[in-house]
Amino acid sequence: MKRKKTPSAAQAQISSILERNARVEADKAWELSWSRRCLIALATYAVSLVFLLMSGSPNPYLVAAVPPAAYLLSTLTLPFVKEWWLKSAYKR
Repeated sequence: MKRKKTPSAAQAQISSILERNARVEADKAWELSWSRRCLIALATYAVSLVFLLMSGSPNPYLVAAVPPAAYLLSTLTLPFVKEWWLKSAYKR
């Protein structure tokens, strides 16, 4: 009768680390994706538009575009700021 090989504790730990790394990479990819950015911008536009329509603001469709546009602009500048910060402030 053959015995099943059971993974050693070290192999199990390595597998656990590899699974965690895959999850972290997927989370990072989502954080940086344009799909996520556009979804947030669209949700921001919708909430702003509802608020502006309910408050009777003039030109609500145009004015509601300001917060999502500012959000998208900020996501474009953040990589440059992050790179600068890593070089100057986060010296390891």
